[in-house]
Amino acid sequence: MSGKKSTEVRPELAALQARLNASLDAGRSKSVASRHSRGYRTARENLHDLIDPDSWIEWGQLAIAAQRSRRSVDDLRVATAADGIITGMAGINARQVGPDCASTVVIVNDYTVLAGTQGYYHHHKLDRAIAQARQLKLPVVMYTEGGGGRPGDDDVKTQIAGLHLASFRDWAALGQRVPRITVNHGYCFAGNAALFGSGDIRIATRASWIGMAGPAMIEGGGLGRFEPTQIGPAEQQFKNGVVDILVDDEAEATAAAKQVLSYFQGAIAGSEPELAAHTLRDVIPEDRRWAYPVRQVIKGLCDKDTFLEVGRVYGRSVITGFIRIDGVPVGLIANDCQQLGGAVDAQAADKAARWYRLCQRFKLPLLSLTDTPGFMVGPDSEAQAAVTRMASMFEAGAAFDQPLVALFLRKGYGLGAMAMTGGSFAAPSYAAAWPTGEFGGMGLEGAVRLGYRKELEAIQDPAERQARFDALVAQLYDIGKATEAATHLEIDAVIDPKDTRAFLLRAYRACGVL
Repeated sequence: MSGKKSTEVRPELAALQARLNASLDAGRSKSVASRHSRGYRTARENLHDLIDPDSWIEWGQLAIAAQRSRRSVDDLRVATAADGIITGMAGINARQVGPDCASTVVIVNDYTVLAGTQGYYHHHKLDRAIAQARQLKLPVVMYTEGGGGRPGDDDVKTQIAGLHLASFRDWAALGQRVPRITVNHGYCFAGNAALFGSGDIRIATRASWIGMAGPAMIEGGGLGRFEPTQIGPAEQQFKNGVVDILVDDEAEATAAAKQVLSYFQGAIAGSEPELAAHTLRDVIPEDRRWAYPVRQVIKGLCDKDTFLEVGRVYGRSVITGFIRIDGVPVGLIANDCQQLGGAVDAQAADKAARWYRLCQRFKLPLLSLTDTPGFMVGPDSEAQAAVTRMASMFEAGAAFDQPLVALFLRKGYGLGAMAMTGGSFAAPSYAAAWPTGEFGGMGLEGAVRLGYRKELEAIQDPAERQARFDALVAQLYDIGKATEAATHLEIDAVIDPKDTRAFLLRAYRACGVL
């Protein structure tokens, strides 16, 4: 038995503690200070804000860059800590969803290590994390900040182009199995951007620049010199649909990632809606030509503070997002009549089709709040490849086999309305309308102009012509209002707006969701 006191630390343990400390923020004060001077958090600060306390298991903390042939090991241990990528497993949201549903794989690219570039061991760690997520069927949250591929790992002599790796293919394939949430703050170029763009839900801060090549690659390709802040600014990427959720800073991005993840983790305790049920009776104006804020309807139907919109400024006439009803996560798709009158244009069709596919992959029930005059038509629309982009809604809707409940708030016209309900009014498990609902093969005004053109043109007096036009529209409205559609079994029911949430609860329970 050794005569050493139990309080003494053996040399090998002291060496291990020193090695581990060199990879943490406490042992990398210069890098941490540089990060903080820009108002940014470190990779490990984001990590610990994301995960539940005392739940972290890390893979490959002692890795360093494959550059021993030209740099000292002591230097590499600090300057290339963990080879620029932190990987492991942890619990997230366990207090909400329970420990059995909280396990998550976490991947954090560390920009303080060689600008977050992807090196030889970096890719090994990334591949192992992806493999574990696939094997254990765990969701993944990945922070993607970084400059893409790294050319300086000279210890590896077997590579020529460094393209014989599986990271990007395996990461893309993982989306068929588990949800992938990507988060970015700062520069995200080349391979890092490819990882970000493959995320199922993509979150970025306003101080993000995301592009498939950084300044050096662009200049090397003979395309000119650009500052990194000129490449893929976050506001631009939010407008074009690359970014789903745009936030102010890393703290908000991390909070958003936790909230998004929670919808994939299952049910939580339910709560009452933000708005009282009776207020729904007055949301839609009496004049059918006036628009209204459909997000007020959403807040009157879902649990309080559970509506999280995805892609707000891309394809704005269709709203997509997550809600909870009695604690159960539900995908949402809704027309926004304050944008293009609720008409589904090419961008909105892309957005809606993607949402069908995401909810299908991860078995989320869907709620469709429909109020649309149909697809956006005309030469400008066709110039945006409307035919194939709008057809994609029917393809995605046809593949959707989870419970779908449709609520027609007002207009349900043409192919666009059908696409909003899985491709057919017969597709939903339950399809109801408010008394304000109105239906037809196309918009009423257009139907009158088309069907009664000669009659209207024959009326010389403009006031008389307008009066006849209004009378014909009113006639078609009476024929196509919700109660008539229900009489002909085009929808299942017409309900009092005040009772909508109760009907949704019954419908989803009948489908086995609640």
